[in-house]
Amino acid sequence: MHVKNNKISDLIQRLNVYEKLIIVNVLIFLINHLLTFFINQPSDYFLRYFELPKKSELLLSQPWSLITYAFVHYSFTHLFWNMLMLYFVGRFFVNFFGVKNFLAIYLLGALVGGFFFWLSYNLFPVFLEVDSALVGASAGIAAVLIYICTYLPRTEVSFFFFRIQLMYIGLAFVVLDLVQLPTSNPGGHLAHLGGAVLGFFLAGSMSQKGGDFSFFNFFHKMFKPKSKLRSVYKNKNTATGPKSKELNKTEKQKKIDHILDKISESGYDTLTKEEKDFLFQSGKE
Repeated sequence: MHVKNNKISDLIQRLNVYEKLIIVNVLIFLINHLLTFFINQPSDYFLRYFELPKKSELLLSQPWSLITYAFVHYSFTHLFWNMLMLYFVGRFFVNFFGVKNFLAIYLLGALVGGFFFWLSYNLFPVFLEVDSALVGASAGIAAVLIYICTYLPRTEVSFFFFRIQLMYIGLAFVVLDLVQLPTSNPGGHLAHLGGAVLGFFLAGSMSQKGGDFSFFNFFHKMFKPKSKLRSVYKNKNTATGPKSKELNKTEKQKKIDHILDKISESGYDTLTKEEKDFLFQSGKE
């Protein structure tokens, strides 16, 4: 039994952050539907306390819903498409920018998207009489997607039988939300646009700082697992002090920035095999 637990623990640790998010979303969906089925209650019987309400008095009584709504899905179709997008967008982001920053942008995107929904439904007259609530992971996904499309606008990716630059994918995503806003699911599209706005401005800010993600140090510390092991050996002939580590980190970041600039100007395919391998390894750290 102990061996099995170790295997499960090792498997979970090997999963990437976006894969863990997918598992959490799927488990919440399955557990909720099983529980509501057995007690013969509607699907929102439990999760209504985690969806983001439009009414301010309800939001004040459940402020956690500004984040938890992003883990709530009621229909399989909604869950499936969101998780499919989360997988591809998450994998692309992690390969280029590393695993540490994905969760920060994703959660901030969900937070800003939720705020856009709540503010719009309490500010614009057309929504004032509408009683609604927000659910779904798409605002966080939108933030990550638009961040990628803004930071690497000229990078080409395969899209069915042709290749297209990322900036056109990002533009199409925003335009589709704007077009559908007056016709269907306005709350969802407003949340998408909120996440997109965050991703756009964060990418612009990070680009000017040369990819400096120090803004996200709070998230890094919050979600970084604490190691129980301590180093008890020190090689005196090897420089391992703070200055040496900082220098190595700076040199590595400069190389990453150079590669990202190259991708932005001429596309991913212009990278050498060495540069691609270096970027891939950096994304896993």
